[in-house]
Amino acid sequence: MKTIAAAVEDYIKSKPFLVSALTQGIINLTSLARIINKEISDVMNKDVRNGAIVMALKRLSSDFEFRSSLKIIKTLRNIGDITVRSSLIDYNYKVSPTLLASQAKLLSSISDDKGNFYTSSRGVHECNVVVSSNLAEQVESCFENEVCIHKEDDLSSISVKLPTENVSVPGIYYFVFQRLSWEGINIYEVISTSNEFTILVNEAQVDKAFRVIKDLKQL
Repeated sequence: MKTIAAAVEDYIKSKPFLVSALTQGIINLTSLARIINKEISDVMNKDVRNGAIVMALKRLSSDFEFRSSLKIIKTLRNIGDITVRSSLIDYNYKVSPTLLASQAKLLSSISDDKGNFYTSSRGVHECNVVVSSNLAEQVESCFENEVCIHKEDDLSSISVKLPTENVSVPGIYYFVFQRLSWEGINIYEVISTSNEFTILVNEAQVDKAFRVIKDLKQL
């Protein structure tokens, strides 16, 4: 027979934001118990006291915090270099049959100067090209026959090197982006590889974003 604790756990697990809020201790458990009482009572096929739900929630709060946060925190403490680049421009182009040729033309024209920044991400219908502002003229020349949907300048990037075990730890990106969101930082774009991710933010917010990410190493 299913226990009240198991019913409460199943319900909370189906609501990711509740799991996060419980681990942070920012939810009034008595109020939450009243809200979910009907769902829990239906699962148990009997009336369940709010007090019993509160007790189950208290146990879950500490258990979720241990299980979900321990691996994440351990991984984030081992993040590597954090690299900041400023004066970037993000071009958003419509995908076309000639887009790859335009990108190849741009790549062949970019020198190996370490002062240059270039990265690109492509979706089904759109492609973003992010470059140092000094490359703007080259980009616009190479992509002159492409449809530019949007252009955003005055951006900065923060690139973070992750330990290789990050791919086997669920919740890494959610943990990082949640903290950035709490600080009111708007992420313009995210570009990632297996063991590295880069975020683009407005230059006015880059210092705050850097501090948030740097503080993750001190968790």
